[in-house]
Amino acid sequence: MRLPRLPRLAVLAAALSMAFAMVAVDHADARRGGSFGSRGTRTFQQAPATRTAPQPAAPVERSMTPNPGPGARTNNPAAAQPQTAARPGFMNGFGGTMLRGLLIGGLIGMLLGHGFGGMAGMLGMLVQILLIGLVVMLALRFFRSRQQQPTLAGAGPAGSYAREVEPGPDVQRREGGTIGGFRVPNFGSGSAATAAASEDISLDQRDLDTFERLLGEVQGAYAAEDHARLRQMVTPEMVSYLSEELGDNAKNGVRNDVSDVRLLQADIAEAWREGDRDYATAAFQYEARDVMRDRASGSIVSGEDRPTETTELWTFVRPRGEDWKLSAIQEA
Repeated sequence: MRLPRLPRLAVLAAALSMAFAMVAVDHADARRGGSFGSRGTRTFQQAPATRTAPQPAAPVERSMTPNPGPGARTNNPAAAQPQTAARPGFMNGFGGTMLRGLLIGGLIGMLLGHGFGGMAGMLGMLVQILLIGLVVMLALRFFRSRQQQPTLAGAGPAGSYAREVEPGPDVQRREGGTIGGFRVPNFGSGSAATAAASEDISLDQRDLDTFERLLGEVQGAYAAEDHARLRQMVTPEMVSYLSEELGDNAKNGVRNDVSDVRLLQADIAEAWREGDRDYATAAFQYEARDVMRDRASGSIVSGEDRPTETTELWTFVRPRGEDWKLSAIQEA
């Protein structure tokens, strides 16, 4: 039995609403989710795989760093050369056909004794000469304009600093040792794809302790909606994203309650320097109680009041002489 059109649409709308409701209840994050922030010149490049995050991390979706585009992500010099399309010149196209036709017609007319082109008298010859002159003038303008055409945009060295990231190497082969709870790769021992604008650096125990501390403190400040504390631990760009999410929570009458954050496993995916800034991307696997509560009653509106595991890549930046700050988060 076929349902009438309107009831069928109503059933479909109800099914979709139920599906979205189930997703909303099942998915509770300490933040809106997604990958956002900046990783310097490596913002839109894939971070190397680690044992903590063996799968490729989600690409950055929101960033104030301009995306150089696919053409700027290669070290192949040939890819940066302007690509000129093979197209016939004016003399090989319609203009050449017209000019050759006029000349051949004029010569045949002269051989037959009918004047240049076979037209009557001097007037016909002048008309054909004017036509030939017009065609020659157009051809000269065409060639002159082609010589003055600018090179293709983006064909220069604009993206020469970028590098093509190879697929994640074998974790056992790239691990150089362990500092504290972190596995640290042998920086500088591998890839010829390292960008010319950056150089790999080493980290010490103080750096790794700072990353672990920031993991818990940033989550705590976010849950407490402490904007002043967040500004001390994250970059201005990250403050803007997190503040926007906190504002949306307040508008919807909810707050994100994150507690009992505990680091389970951590790896350093890469660490590098660009100019006067140091960057480090760490893979974190941690557990936390993460629920969304009603602001008025405190009752849970989404999530489960039990520890759940999360794996993310956190990138930190440190201007010379300053402290590390969180600059990007990527889902893994």
